Amino acid sequence: MPKILIVDDEIDIAELISDVLTDEGMETVIKRNGKEAVEIALKESFDLIILDIMMPEMNGTEVCNQIRDKVKCPIIFVTAKNQLLDKLLGFEIGADDYITKPFTIEELVARVKAHIRRENRMETNSQNIICIGEIKINKESFEVYKNDTPVDLSTREFELLAYLMSNAGIALSKDQIFDAVWGSNYGEIGTVAVHIKSIRKKLDPEEKYIKTIWGLGYKFVKVVE
Repeated sequence: MPKILIVDDEIDIAELISDVLTDEGMETVIKRNGKEAVEIALKESFDLIILDIMMPEMNGTEVCNQIRDKVKCPIIFVTAKNQLLDKLLGFEIGADDYITKPFTIEELVARVKAHIRRENRMETNSQNIICIGEIKINKESFEVYKNDTPVDLSTREFELLAYLMSNAGIALSKDQIFDAVWGSNYGEIGTVAVHIKSIRKKLDPEEKYIKTIWGLGYKFVKVVE
């Protein structure tokens, strides 16, 4: 469930936005001034922040300035200002979107949903890419790179490498590897060593990444020295 921080000193507007987003299946938190917004934004995790610019004690641009380096979620500025310079300033200090009052609640909800979808896609893409030292794999496109140079692996070699890199830092037994990559009813466990040897030849001839754990199996290092 997406968690949204709404910061607006006009409580009627804040509650309207909250009610509509709650109906859309989102969790909302309302704060009425900039200082409270900074405190909670730095303490809790949010998927998106809706931030009014004109507020008492601390305005929205000051809030954005204070949290932007630490808070990575999208920030949508909401304000009565509609001057071009105000918009440019908002984007310059880290806003992701800008909507001016008066606005339709449907437009705001559509923008919130669009930003959350974009963040979800980016998170999915980042989970599909693993990079350790010189080696990078993309589990979605089945691509492998060493020093940004493509390396050709067979499907099974790729699946084995992906399993090792997804569990980097963990000592894995040959049985664990075989069951995860081949399935317990397919082939022989000796094929693990054969494929490890092939991957090393193509990617890791110095055995800097894939370490043999004698009497157990293998480990892909988590940090390359």
